[in-house]
This record gives sequence, structure tokens and C-alpha cells, in this order.
Amino acid sequence: MTDFDLSGRHALITGGARGLGLVMAQALAGAGARVTITAARSADELEAAVADIGPERCLGVLSDVMNDEDNARLASAAQERFGPVDILINNAGRGLAELYADGDFSQATPFSGDPEAYERILCTNVLGPWKLAKLFVSDMVARGWGRIINVSTSRPTMLLSVGGPYGPTKAALEAQSAIWAKHLQGTGVTVNVLLPGGAADTPFIPGGEVGTRITDAWPARAGEIAEGNSNITGLLPAEVMAAPALWLASDASSDFTGRRFVGANWPPDAAPEEALKTAMTPTIDAPHIL
Repeated sequence: MTDFDLSGRHALITGGARGLGLVMAQALAGAGARVTITAARSADELEAAVADIGPERCLGVLSDVMNDEDNARLASAAQERFGPVDILINNAGRGLAELYADGDFSQATPFSGDPEAYERILCTNVLGPWKLAKLFVSDMVARGWGRIINVSTSRPTMLLSVGGPYGPTKAALEAQSAIWAKHLQGTGVTVNVLLPGGAADTPFIPGGEVGTRITDAWPARAGEIAEGNSNITGLLPAEVMAAPALWLASDASSDFTGRRFVGANWPPDAAPEEALKTAMTPTIDAPHIL
């Protein structure tokens, strides 16, 4: 990971105050990037994250991707502080915790949950990345360089019966990413999808704090990563996102766009050409679920 130098680059990471977003922000900042991170609800988490990364290279903005005024304010603050955005990581998302705040989804069905929560999940996970990309992609194209990384989920989760619209929104995001990548082909701006590869040890999972047992389905917070992700006995560590995010944000990934990468299958100490053999999923002509 130390081979990638992001000095002079500016990365904007939504939902960067905790979990997967914070891990990626730390990795990019550690490689020399200046990072702007957002949180939708917790100013305390945002402040702590900025302090952890270092206020000289990190800006925190309380902003909700669903809100156009917030997005405009975010873009203005980010560019005023660190200049044009080179790397956009659309990580902010809403999921099961939005539907089941108490963490109990044992009796849930595909038709459970509050309709307003459904709408928030749909808007955040699908419209949010589009709103942010729309703000920055033209400038990226004009400069001839840019990175858009959209955070998705594992394919079993896309069909999780208790997940409400969460899985379908990530399927939509992957389709959206493929379309953007085709549209931006040859501009110097790449669009790729990155996902942990299973349920990750972050506050995004409803029920309990990080480091505690939560459900029979996930009996432990420590993830055992198996090739293909078929034998994970616990939750994945959020750190599986660090190495692939850093590579995707760098010049080294310039020849890759419209691809899908699984963090759990990226050995953190492997050379990228080796990691790609297990972490990059095969291409398909079009997204398909059924």
C-alpha cells in the first residue's frame, strides 16, 4: 500500500466519519491525499474522525447526500479548502438499521418496515451517488483525470429477504456504475465498484456496538475471510477496503473502469497484479439477478 502516492490529490468520501468510509479515508490520507469526509447525523463522529486523520489534511462536513443544499455547501467547502475533487468515493448509505432501529429483524418480511424509511434508503443509496457525481464529474473530465468509486454489497445481500430495499439499491448502483463507466470511457475518469464481500464489522450492522456478538447469523465480529466469501464465520474487518480503495484511487488503476472489486478477496500484502486475480469479479454483459 505504501507504493501509491496520492500527494496533490483531493478525495471526497461520503459517510467517511466511521466504518468503511473512515478506513478508506485513513488509507488515502496516509498515502498523501487531502480528504474531505461527510457524516449525515453525528457531528461528534465527524469531529473525532478529522482529529484522527489530522485537520491539516482532512475536512469534515456535516452533510446529507439526499439534500441538494447540503451537497452544494459540501462542494463549495471542499473545493475552497483543498481544491478540485479528484477522487469521489460514494460510501454513504442507509440499510437495515434504518428499517429496524432496535436491531430486531427476526420477524421481518420483504414487506416490513416504515415506507418513509424505504424512501430514505432508496434516495440515499441510488440518488445520492448520482447527485454527488453530477457535481464533480464535469471538472474531472475537463482535467482529464478522475476516480469514482461506488461502494456496493455482496450479491447474497442483494437478495436478503429482511433487507427491504437495501439490496435492490445496490444492484441499481452497480448498473448505474456500469453506465457511467461506458459514458466516461476514454476521458481519464474511471468508475468502479468496491464492496467488502460480506457483512462488515461496522456500526452499519444493526444491533450492538462494534466488537460484540449480534445475531446467530453473525456469531462473532471477527471475520474469517475465505476465497469466494462462502465460508465467512464472522463479520469482516472494515480494513478489507483499505488496499483496494487505495489502488483504485491511484494512477495504477487507470486501465480499469466498469469493474467490480471485492475487498475480502484482496490480500493486503499482495502486489496488485496478484490481488486482481481474486478480487476483481468477472465481467458480464449486463447486470442480472434472476
